[in-house]
Amino acid sequence: MGNCFSDVPGGRTAIGGTARGLLNAIDAPNEAVDNFLRSRGYHGLFCQIELSFSASGLRDRDVLSKSDPMLVLYTRGRNGALEEIGRTEVVLNSLDPKWITKHLIMYHFEVVQFLVFRVYDVDTQFHNLDVKMLRLEEQQFLGEATCALSEIIVKSDRSLALELRREDPIRSMHSQNCGTLLVHAEECVGSKTTVEMIFRCSDLENRDLFSKSDPFLIISKVVEGGTHIPICKTEVIKNDLSPQWKPVFLNIQQVGGKDNPLILECYNFNTNGKHDLIGKVQKSLAELEQLHASGQGENLFLPSGGGHNSHKKVLKSRVYLDKFSESVQYSFLDYLSAGFELNFMVAIDFTASNGNPRLPDSLHYIDHSGRPNAYQKAIVEVGEVLQFYDSDKRFPTWGFGARPIDGPVSHCFNLNGSSHYCEVEGIQGIMMAYTSALLNVSLAGPTLFGPVISNAALIASQSVANSARKYFVLLIITDGVVTDLQETKDALVKASDLPLSILIVGVGGADFKEMEILDADKGERLESSFGRVASRDIVQFVPFRDVQSGEISVVQALLAELPTQFLSYMRSRNIQPTL
Repeated sequence: MGNCFSDVPGGRTAIGGTARGLLNAIDAPNEAVDNFLRSRGYHGLFCQIELSFSASGLRDRDVLSKSDPMLVLYTRGRNGALEEIGRTEVVLNSLDPKWITKHLIMYHFEVVQFLVFRVYDVDTQFHNLDVKMLRLEEQQFLGEATCALSEIIVKSDRSLALELRREDPIRSMHSQNCGTLLVHAEECVGSKTTVEMIFRCSDLENRDLFSKSDPFLIISKVVEGGTHIPICKTEVIKNDLSPQWKPVFLNIQQVGGKDNPLILECYNFNTNGKHDLIGKVQKSLAELEQLHASGQGENLFLPSGGGHNSHKKVLKSRVYLDKFSESVQYSFLDYLSAGFELNFMVAIDFTASNGNPRLPDSLHYIDHSGRPNAYQKAIVEVGEVLQFYDSDKRFPTWGFGARPIDGPVSHCFNLNGSSHYCEVEGIQGIMMAYTSALLNVSLAGPTLFGPVISNAALIASQSVANSARKYFVLLIITDGVVTDLQETKDALVKASDLPLSILIVGVGGADFKEMEILDADKGERLESSFGRVASRDIVQFVPFRDVQSGEISVVQALLAELPTQFLSYMRSRNIQPTL
């Protein structure tokens, strides 16, 4: 993503750093990056969902007429506590209501968002009150349903039918069927039209003493009051007064329309973050489109004084638009609705450095009180999110770095003990296979990732050959630094061309600095021993100890990049959802 982050070390400070000559302080790097992700269509992390509701076959609780139902929507936290999101209107005299009131909820891919729906019959005496003022304990409870938001959005029509239940007052262990609730979700996207532009400049002024300038562009939108909000940034091109940058992408909805003004500012990059303003120009998307069509350049200018009456110093430096094209950028949810799936795979480290599993200080120790170890926590927390995106919930599961009974050390063995197949049923199946393996293998070593990555890549490549709508996610849980670093790099570079992402969790107290080389968040793509560079970043690494005690869970830290990686694969191969 060179059009967002600088290719020069320290270049990420370009948006957040100070700049001589700026009229508006640019001190919001997070907002700029977030807006950039939105502009590329990465709605998996930033998507707002509108929920609408209808019901059928409700119980009639009124004597002289039918029930007057109202729905109350809640979210349920990890601790089980309910938080009310909102209420619908009351539909009079109906057992099959279609509520008009919609409710908005932010969809977060990286967490499981449980929703609770409760339907009440509102007593006639309260019909003139605002629904927010109603005391629920004074209304008749008609039934309750619950689901995860993920269960709704993976449906092809984004509609999920749920059975409304209420406790049977006579048989306390049973519940009564009280009708059906239909929940429908719509993605709130004003426009999916994205503009791709390639900028070029000529005759830039030199701002460095001993070399040419290192220019980059910042594009900002002008909002009410004249404030400039940065929304995109090019990479830095070193030592060049006539640079051409990589493509930048802007969503028309994000910009506010093709006629809204944009500020293009060209800076000379400085490692101290104090970037020199070389020149600027103000153009709308419509004007930039005309500039591209004309083939002419536009002169940059510098403000020559402060205040509203300042004059512009027109420069000989010019900016050109070598490309301007519009296209539809499909969102993560578009692919889910079209039937694309995320298939979960797991690989567990059984090397001897984990310690004797029978002793409490071992990372593999199974506490009979039910308290999960770090391996079990990582499996459950990642698996409980991804399972909703996998229709058959059959998960390939391997171990590595152990000696199975009467066999040599294996760096990729089926955790279920089978010599024919590697899949297990559901998250519980992974947990049972893991516990069983601890009793049937001898911990050994060394720590090699290459074989399990190659096995996962083989499954992904077979899926591509069969034109399956699948994207694979391999979770590797390990306690040590990888021994076959170059072999692992080779396997990752090869796998970067496949529908595959790899999540690595480091458990225990090892120094995992070398592991971070595999995670290309620093901007440098992996390179194989043959000189080939990874086509995209597919690895996300996190030490479990860094996140297990904080507000951010290991799941959120690991899964945050997954929708982006999914979309980068689909778009790089021009794979479109059939909506």
